[in-house]
Amino acid sequence: MIGLGGKKLTSNKVKKILNPFPNRDFIEAARDEILEKAERDYENFKKTNIIEFPQWLYGPPKGNLFRVEVEDCPRFGDTAYLEFDSARTAFLSVDMQVDFCGHKGYVDVMGYDLGLTSSPIKSIMYVLHTIRNGTDIKVIHTREGHLPDLSDAPYNKILRSKIIGNGVGIGNIPDGGLGRLLVRGEKNWDIIDDLYPVEGEYVIDKAGKGAFGQSNLPLLLRNLGITHLVVTGVTTDVCVHTIMREANDYGYWCLLLKDGTSATDYQNYLAAIKQIKMQGGVFGWVSDSPRFVKGIKSAFPQGSNKK
Repeated sequence: MIGLGGKKLTSNKVKKILNPFPNRDFIEAARDEILEKAERDYENFKKTNIIEFPQWLYGPPKGNLFRVEVEDCPRFGDTAYLEFDSARTAFLSVDMQVDFCGHKGYVDVMGYDLGLTSSPIKSIMYVLHTIRNGTDIKVIHTREGHLPDLSDAPYNKILRSKIIGNGVGIGNIPDGGLGRLLVRGEKNWDIIDDLYPVEGEYVIDKAGKGAFGQSNLPLLLRNLGITHLVVTGVTTDVCVHTIMREANDYGYWCLLLKDGTSATDYQNYLAAIKQIKMQGGVFGWVSDSPRFVKGIKSAFPQGSNKK
């Protein structure tokens, strides 16, 4: 073949011109391997009902392997098991702040039932107590809130909050309130005492419902080597769902503990749970705190010195 300038091209040079992606063969081989592994793991799931921790993808376990029973997987009425590597697992407590589950907080001012948004507290406490008792599972708390000048709060979000709060919205102090609603640094913005982070746990501050585009959570998860997320907090249909959807798109394995989350409307809570279970677990899987704790205790029966 003759190229530009009349020079004769070798077969390798021709191949480079025809194939602008010099690593294409490598990429295709890697993708073929993933598809083959997916087919193999599917066949294994049919026999065992276990979604195993993929060591071929992540490498040997860094912590202890344990399994958690998940419900309605792959179809409603079915039961399966999701396998975790404890050292690659993070427990996520989403927005358990006074503003969302305490008196004179944002949700209270909007007129919703605090009995609903505060209902996950005991379940989350139960799981945290178990995790803190010598496991290597990471704990991450999130807080939604805005800068004091509200420069990171969209206009429509502020407006909506004022309308539903009868003039008292984001940045305002309600009668008898602890501080400005959803503003960083205020007492009502902080995490409730019952679930307050302890030394060694992580706190992520975010300005919106999600966390992957609104905070450094993706960087933290990557640096910690996390592959699996156990999600709790409020509210199920808003911040919890948003973060779980984001995490799923990034390839994280997500498990929601249904007794560790709630919404301002019970029907919204039920709908959010059902949405996760659709299509064999479109955003992840659903379990509860007793089954998750049972899984942890199977891997750490006497506790551990791992941190």
